[in-house]
Amino acid sequence: MLAIAVAAALLPAAASADEGMWMPSQLPDVAAQLKAAGFQGDPADLADLTQPPMSAVVSLGGCTASFVSPEGLVVTNHHCAYGAIQLNSTPEKNLMKDGFIAATRDQEPSAGPSARVLVTTGFDRITERILADARGKTGRAYYDAIDTASKAAVAECEQEAGYRCRVANMYYGTDFYLIRQLEIKDVRLAYAPPESIGNYGDEIDNFMWPRHTGDFSFYRAYVGKDGKPAAYSKDNVPYQPPAYLEVSTDPVADGDFAMLAGYPGTTYRHRMASEFKQQIEWQLPSRVALYDNLLKTIDKATAGNADAKVLYAAQVAGLKNGLKRAQGELDGLRRSDAIRVRGEDEASMLAWLAKQGDAAATQADIKAVQAVLDQASATRERDQLFAVMRSQTQLLGNALRLQRLAMERGKPDPQRESGYQQRDEALIEASLKQVQRRYDPAVEKALLAELLRQYRALPATQRIAEVDAVFGSDETQARAALDKLYAASKLGTEAERLRLLKAGPEEVKASDDPLMQAAATLMPAVLREETVDKTRDGELLRLRPSYMRALIGYRQSQGRAVYPDANSTLRVSYGNVTGMTPRDGVRYVPLTTVQGIVEKHTGKEPFDAPKALRDAIANGDFGSTADPQLKTQTVNFLTNLDTTGGNSGSPVLDARGRLIGLNFDSNWEAVSASWMFDPRYKRAIHVDMRYLRWLLAKVYPAPHLLKEMNLPAE
Repeated sequence: MLAIAVAAALLPAAASADEGMWMPSQLPDVAAQLKAAGFQGDPADLADLTQPPMSAVVSLGGCTASFVSPEGLVVTNHHCAYGAIQLNSTPEKNLMKDGFIAATRDQEPSAGPSARVLVTTGFDRITERILADARGKTGRAYYDAIDTASKAAVAECEQEAGYRCRVANMYYGTDFYLIRQLEIKDVRLAYAPPESIGNYGDEIDNFMWPRHTGDFSFYRAYVGKDGKPAAYSKDNVPYQPPAYLEVSTDPVADGDFAMLAGYPGTTYRHRMASEFKQQIEWQLPSRVALYDNLLKTIDKATAGNADAKVLYAAQVAGLKNGLKRAQGELDGLRRSDAIRVRGEDEASMLAWLAKQGDAAATQADIKAVQAVLDQASATRERDQLFAVMRSQTQLLGNALRLQRLAMERGKPDPQRESGYQQRDEALIEASLKQVQRRYDPAVEKALLAELLRQYRALPATQRIAEVDAVFGSDETQARAALDKLYAASKLGTEAERLRLLKAGPEEVKASDDPLMQAAATLMPAVLREETVDKTRDGELLRLRPSYMRALIGYRQSQGRAVYPDANSTLRVSYGNVTGMTPRDGVRYVPLTTVQGIVEKHTGKEPFDAPKALRDAIANGDFGSTADPQLKTQTVNFLTNLDTTGGNSGSPVLDARGRLIGLNFDSNWEAVSASWMFDPRYKRAIHVDMRYLRWLLAKVYPAPHLLKEMNLPAE
């Protein structure tokens, strides 16, 4: 009874059309629902990643974008391009504040050596190959077998230069797919509106409706003269994509069909009830407190220092977004009563399972999963702080990276840790080159001092000997250690970082740089934690498929399908333009207009609309972009599309596959959708392409871009 083929999970869903982040290969199976929702194309065409419109949708490695011209022009969100905008900004020439328009292509600056445009060209199921050597193994051995098979598949896939490949697992270790992507390495900034348009409302309006934000920017992808990916060079030429999206010039109205294609990050809707409980009772509250403290620390450390504020602008934006998202997720899960709802749903599933004839083995695996999760909870506070010490620091984080790379270089490439293979060294080098544009020693020391303060408050059983050896066991020792480490380190210079990148393992190990020595001391703790994680992950990869098979079987008994949780692979969702009623007496209409910009304007950040924009609104010359019913210029619109983090920049398409909007946010009531889909509240917020066109025509003109996209000048 429980030997359920995963393909059975791909049957048409009985759920509402707006629910589900579908793999493109699943869309022919939901053709009837797509057609009923209003799609006018052939759903089978959406399953072919080499054909439009899917071949025009690309990943930026954390955000989504799409080609909109035959000359490699890429449109995405302003906040997705913010790192590149910040990278090219100085206090004297602040592109974040003033915006940027490249009048000619030779004026388009590099988005940075680590910027990528990834074009998916293959999405193939390789489950049997990945699991062949793992069967019969447990724990770390199971993990290593899958890791080895995955690396072999990736190495084979990447034999053709210019491609980046990875193995993605679906349904928590049940199925595995090989993703093949063309890796474009020369990405340049073509257009960015001022921050007062691209981020109008900032954190006050983040996740809120009504919204009035022009969250868009343009990149251009470049390749070598031979048409193949190449590092930045003045001799490179614009990439000619296999397809590009046509920008619609038709109105957008309540009830219209809408479809979104993109690379959503991670969802957790198929996690166990106990994991929902931990997320609500510990993880989200602790994350809110942690991010809030880090933001306060950066704010205090950069006070009165304009240069430092520019350097940390992107990191601050990320932390602010993470903080508000965590708080919204927490509020949303509580609003949806997620602990009770998920608990009752799982209890019903387990009751159904108990009635199946071959349930014993599945029940044993589910019980074993819970035991693994319980064990992980014992050190959760320590593990979170230690991870953030590495991820939120530039010099310390990169000292650890350099030490680890030196260690891995002593192994055959297939045996190296993922992220430190030869295929990864170009990205590591790119990251090292950008450090000084996102680093200030006083700020980094302040961040570490705050994290160490929280760490010292943990029970003695959660302390890490190596951390104490480097930073001491009290505040006085920690501050003295930080002053000494950063005063004498040379890692703040690009030349020294690149020298160590190219140095041999023994030379790196023998480095007398104090931060490199600190990293060497900390490395055993990193490796010890990694071993624990891999052993746990191996068990979860082995055991979770039993839970998934039970869940799929139970859903089938209800007449429902199970789409895989999102995992940064290409997905499609569909639904309609629609408003909502979030609470009694409140109605969200699906379209906002420029009148809202004027109403919100205070003259102070974050509601300081530029004079050029206010003058254009007052002038009322909206041309062909004016809404025929509202008789004014629209800005943003709402849909019931299923989205999550990573969908930022995703193209929103109409019934004919034309571009009508750019996804950039969810409403406050729907932030919790990464864990729980609640159709009463789930909405997605998009930039109306008519607003983008109007800005390019009337406010911050870029007629050359409108012409390139075959759009009218007005």
